[in-house]
Amino acid sequence: MTSSEPARAWIALVTGMSGSGKTTAVQALEDEGFFCIDNLPPRLAKEAVDACLNARDHRSRIALVLDARSGHLLEDVPRAVQDLRDAGHSVDVLFLDASDEVLIRRFSETRRRHPLDGHTLVESIVAERQALIPVRDLATRILDTSSLNRHELSKLIKDGVAAQSDGRGMSITLLSFGYKYGLPVGADLVLDVRHLKNPFFEPTLKAFTGADSRVRDYVMADPNAGEFLGRVHDLLRHLVPLYQREGKRYLTVAIGCTGGKHRSVTLVEHLHQVLAHPMVVDGALIGVRHRDIER
Repeated sequence: MTSSEPARAWIALVTGMSGSGKTTAVQALEDEGFFCIDNLPPRLAKEAVDACLNARDHRSRIALVLDARSGHLLEDVPRAVQDLRDAGHSVDVLFLDASDEVLIRRFSETRRRHPLDGHTLVESIVAERQALIPVRDLATRILDTSSLNRHELSKLIKDGVAAQSDGRGMSITLLSFGYKYGLPVGADLVLDVRHLKNPFFEPTLKAFTGADSRVRDYVMADPNAGEFLGRVHDLLRHLVPLYQREGKRYLTVAIGCTGGKHRSVTLVEHLHQVLAHPMVVDGALIGVRHRDIER
């Protein structure tokens, strides 16, 4: 960068539901060298970023935490994000979410009060979801933390930072899930493999998962499984370069079966091997999550 060029910042705007793991996400970003500012009024975001860039130690990795505590000031978030991008800064909006059931359990376990006090806990969660709609609509990445522990969430955050730090264009998550437990929040592509033969109905295979070679062999013996993988491979070869061209940094491909233990797990593992080929997603960081495998 020459002296005539303005400094640019990498800004992670962390937001989402109370109890969804924002504290863990911020700690992970701090570990990766981000300077974190909590509950900053949105209209002051640009001034705060400028101050960080002009500081003696020149902080160019900045995390801003915005949530329902900002109240009506959340209305200023879309304008603040656009101002930062107009100034040439890179802005990622990370929205953390979890199911109402999980949020209620977490608040019960920690015995903490919800930031939107004056309501029952359920009413506070409903009100917070409504208040955060304008911010959620800005998200470049939505993470459902319902089935994640602190270490898993921290790793996902750090993997995303690593993918961007070393120049990789996209972080791809392959996610298996069970339809009986609901659709995954934040998935970009959702693919259904319930048309394949189900190992659940085989007494010798029911107790195992798609991580077991016997289940994998059974699922892949169905000719429709190979055809499915081939078509998904072609779809991603077409879509991923287009997403990368548009600057998309995160892609979640969710594959679902009934319970999320057999067919979806097998197909995700096979797809992971396919995507490792550089002809498909050159340089991308590819991760695997099995949301419902332990249920």
